Amino acid sequence: MKFIPVQLTFFLIIGILIGNYFQFSNVFITQSLFGLILFFGIIYFLILKKKRGNSFFNSLFFVITIFIGIATITFQNSKNSINYYGNNIEISKNENPLIYLRIIKILKANKYYQKFEVAVIQLDTTKTIGKVLVNIQKDSIEAELGIDAVLLAKAHFKTIPNPKNPYSFNYKKYLANKQIYYQLTLYKNQYKKLTKNEITLNGLAYSVRSKINKSLQKKGFKNNELAVINALLLGQRNTVSSDLLKSYAGAGAIHILAVSGLHIGVLLLLLTWLFKPLHNLKNGKTYALIIIVILLWLYAILAGLSASVVRAVAMFTAIAISLNVNRLSNIYNVLIISMFFLLLFHPIYLFDVGFQLSYLAVFAIVWLQPKFYKLIKMPNWIFDKLWQLFTVSIAAQIGILPLSSYYFHQFPGLFFVANLIIIPFLGIILITGILVIVLSLLNILPEFLAKLYSFIIHFMNEIVAFIANQHQFLIQNISISFAVMLCFYLFVLLFFKYVEKQKFNRLILVFFSVIFLQILFIYEKHKLQTVNEFIVFNKTKSSIFGIRNGENFKVYLSTNKLNKTSNPINSYLVGTGLKNIEISLQKSKLYQFNTVNFLRIDSLGLYPSKFKKPLVIILQKSPKINLERLLITLKPTTIIVDGSNYKSYVVNWKKTCIKYKTPFYNTMQKGVFKIIN
Repeated sequence: MKFIPVQLTFFLIIGILIGNYFQFSNVFITQSLFGLILFFGIIYFLILKKKRGNSFFNSLFFVITIFIGIATITFQNSKNSINYYGNNIEISKNENPLIYLRIIKILKANKYYQKFEVAVIQLDTTKTIGKVLVNIQKDSIEAELGIDAVLLAKAHFKTIPNPKNPYSFNYKKYLANKQIYYQLTLYKNQYKKLTKNEITLNGLAYSVRSKINKSLQKKGFKNNELAVINALLLGQRNTVSSDLLKSYAGAGAIHILAVSGLHIGVLLLLLTWLFKPLHNLKNGKTYALIIIVILLWLYAILAGLSASVVRAVAMFTAIAISLNVNRLSNIYNVLIISMFFLLLFHPIYLFDVGFQLSYLAVFAIVWLQPKFYKLIKMPNWIFDKLWQLFTVSIAAQIGILPLSSYYFHQFPGLFFVANLIIIPFLGIILITGILVIVLSLLNILPEFLAKLYSFIIHFMNEIVAFIANQHQFLIQNISISFAVMLCFYLFVLLFFKYVEKQKFNRLILVFFSVIFLQILFIYEKHKLQTVNEFIVFNKTKSSIFGIRNGENFKVYLSTNKLNKTSNPINSYLVGTGLKNIEISLQKSKLYQFNTVNFLRIDSLGLYPSKFKKPLVIILQKSPKINLERLLITLKPTTIIVDGSNYKSYVVNWKKTCIKYKTPFYNTMQKGVFKIIN
């Protein structure tokens, strides 16, 4: 913490967080920053030039750093620009202007739509900025749509919907972190591909990747093997199948499918070895460094300049420079400097899960791996290297375990097996892959080499799938709160600081962290036991609701079959930490929660004539009822409709409820319905 870049990075992060969660105008930030810098200059030159250690001077400097953090994220947020398309009056009036779009990223497609991250460059005659998510119906795509393709469309902008069920993946928040707040859905005859006028670096890289893919396809690469090559070497994971992604995640080897520090590190070692002969020339080390750095960034461009690639190349650029000047004495400083400049130019990276995981993993490896490695002295070179690799994996997992458990709710128990099997050969796989790509582009790739490399990739996929299928070693449905996650990191930090230097005051801090962790567990246990709620989930084509009394949760289903992949109950249980669950079919018509009575009316349209008030009615399975008569006779306090109803029915029911001034709740629009006690 005595290192100035560490302090600057810390206060820059504080500024970014403040700027992200609080809104400031560009004018206010500019004026404040200018005033602070002017005041800082006056203080420095007139008063403190000879007293640089003055605490007031240091505090002012850190305040300026915080404002720089606020400024970076405020100025880079397109919503704060007058040219942002979302501020256009035609969008606010829900009109459909002529939209000029330029594709900047191809996303993973689903069953029905191709998905793209797109820049809105013009609305009618107005030049604009900002990004939008575009879904294009697969049947309507006649020509290939690549990076830099320009589309002319006429459609309605829609906001990204909130998650419809509690604790499910918040796609709206995920896109907001990428500064995407609207989406467009385009069908045939709603858009037209125009002749593109400009080519960006991303577009050029896409053209090269397309050429590489076509050459590899000619040589027989296809399906998962081709998708893994794209992920491993070209940084494009959008063609990898969902099943294969789950296998790599379950085996704890998902990092292999993202061009990250592991891949760039191997590439740096290869380039350093290739250009080592230049060291014999005058200033040869400097020339070799410049060439290596240029090649690393060219590779980053080829890989699409994704967040993982940029941070890895930035990190290893700093390491390469440190190696060149023989000052790699403190690797922490090198990592912090790379983090500082990444966040300075791309503050939104701070909210990227990959950014958080990668830096935590690298810091843990640098700090903890040497300590683990010294515990055992291996008898020979092979066992020593395996032990070294094992300790690297253990250190990395300690670094990311609390955060990955918080985000992904699972822990792959066999992660070290996958790493011990794959990582020793990853360098060979990457180097051979580069050779295969170069030879295929030159159209001189031998058939035996193509088949051999395809077999290696296929074999690696099979190993990963086998490890992932050992379900008894995969710990799932881990429920951990943000506060508990932070407390775990505090404990890990204090514990290993005590191991470094066994002082009594450090031991006391470890005990306090454990006590604080126990207090958090007790508080969350108490919170779990005291919450009572009635909840109606949103589920397409079926009806699910439940009654929770503390730790006991009873779920009522309209059918015996429940799709595990789209089951909102799993997310709810993980998010709340509930373990005691009882599932039964919806047999009764009346249910009670506290003083409120719930009447369920299904497709039969039958309901009892006697009931207690207050009454809430749940309509499900599109019952053919006269809602006007029902509202007059039963006089319910609220009408709830879930995702099992026809949309046309829901529209008519809503009109009727408005007419009779009865509160109407549609889970398909508003998400889950809750009554909490």
